[in-house]
Amino acid sequence: MPVPKKRLSKAKTRTRKTLWKQEARDKAEKALALALSLLKRRVSDQAGTDK
Repeated sequence: MPVPKKRLSKAKTRTRKTLWKQEARDKAEKALALALSLLKRRVSDQAGTDK
């Protein structure tokens, strides 16, 4: 017969949720920084070829 699982506390749930959101923010920030650095490099490379 199925037995109900123990209920998790709100604190644990909120902690996990916050960690998940923080990881997502960190990854988005890293991706943006990488994209900006690539764009800057591309712009500086093009500026060098115009001369």
